[in-house]
Amino acid sequence: MKELNISNGVYVEITYVLREDGPEGEELEVCPAEDPFGFTIGQDEVLPAFEAALMGKKGGDSFEFVLSEEDAYGPEDPEGFVEVPKSAFIVDGELDESIFEVDSVVPMETEDGEEMIGVVAEVQLNSVIVDFNHPFAGMPLHFAGEIKLVHPPLPTDRTP
Repeated sequence: MKELNISNGVYVEITYVLREDGPEGEELEVCPAEDPFGFTIGQDEVLPAFEAALMGKKGGDSFEFVLSEEDAYGPEDPEGFVEVPKSAFIVDGELDESIFEVDSVVPMETEDGEEMIGVVAEVQLNSVIVDFNHPFAGMPLHFAGEIKLVHPPLPTDRTP
């Protein structure tokens, strides 16, 4: 059987280490061999530039590339920082003080019921500034890893 190259529609599993900026940058995420990351090319499951960097590779190939801030999650958006009154964090009639620390992760809900995850950026007297930017916004991303599996397109949304 002919070895399959990564192309539109194929299912891929990879392992990788993600670092900020370059090979010596801060480690942001690790996807180990015991739990590879799987996705289908062309299904908007990953960043388009990430897919493009993997095109043509096959199982067993290594990869290493940097996505620019623009090709990754874009620059940090000042409008992603939202001032939220502390009263918004009242649960069962009590103020949840535990979230009023910088870098605390805050799950919130929009008026439409959509869940959003924010991070406390600043604590003020009667409010908190919550950052709703993607955690990797504003930084170039360095990926290094290996293609573990390239599988023909699947008839359903199941992994092999």
